[in-house]
Amino acid sequence: MPINVSFKLLKAFLTLSEQKNFTRAAEHCHVSQSTFSGMIQRLEDELGARLFDRNTRNVVLTPEGELFAEAARHLVNDIQWTFSDLSDYVAKKKGHVAIAALPSIAGEWLPAVIAEYRRLYPGIAIEIHDVLSDNCLDLVRQGQADIALAAPNSSLDEYATEHFHTDRFFLICRRDHPVASLPVVTMDDLRGCDFIRLSRSTSVHQHLVNAVGATGVTSSSFEVKYLSTVAGLILHGLGVSLLPELTLSQFRHPDLLAIPLATPGISRPIHIIWRKDKPLSLAAQAMLELVRQRKL
Repeated sequence: MPINVSFKLLKAFLTLSEQKNFTRAAEHCHVSQSTFSGMIQRLEDELGARLFDRNTRNVVLTPEGELFAEAARHLVNDIQWTFSDLSDYVAKKKGHVAIAALPSIAGEWLPAVIAEYRRLYPGIAIEIHDVLSDNCLDLVRQGQADIALAAPNSSLDEYATEHFHTDRFFLICRRDHPVASLPVVTMDDLRGCDFIRLSRSTSVHQHLVNAVGATGVTSSSFEVKYLSTVAGLILHGLGVSLLPELTLSQFRHPDLLAIPLATPGISRPIHIIWRKDKPLSLAAQAMLELVRQRKL
């Protein structure tokens, strides 16, 4: 049987069970006594049982009323707690947001954004995934990250996306390298150089192959996973590398140079990415807005 009992009726019932008087209970509920009596009658009709014994002196719960009172208290408390808890989420006093970002973004640009977000919304838990582009997409797809900052080399049709930044590539070399005196370099200037590449799973490698082809650089001495390894190999004269601007903080060394590529150069587009089939939480929406405001 469908049940049609409102929160207001439950509160009226509990008020009468506490006050044991229709006049006082009606005053507490800010309604007339006739309206209040009608509310109690509707509740009893809905339940199909008398909840109160009434006489000229007081009002007491029937045995059925006693049973219902315990359940009604739990229901009212649960509803009040739920509304209070949801209000905290709406006010962004609590919640959770997860963001996935390329390591080059997570290490340099993102911390200031996270610090600002925490200042604005100290009660919201923040989760950071510093992973490669393909992993960023996987985390968003699986619902483990709300938004991502990535440079994927695959279709983004299944996601909601916005352009975030165009990351230009630079040549990293030693100061004594033959091309080190050039203000800009072309791919022709780099013929014959030994190249140190990041691993094939990185967006850097994928965008380079798209731009210049798998054999666009004449030889590759090493293929490594970490930027710190690239820096060490270059410092010891074991080659040069083509890397995006966001990674240059890893190459701040007096013996290293970052030289821009001549126009049109090579670049990788970085996107803000989130699921289009699932609305963002209020906490995630607030993070998205802050990322938009603090664009590189």
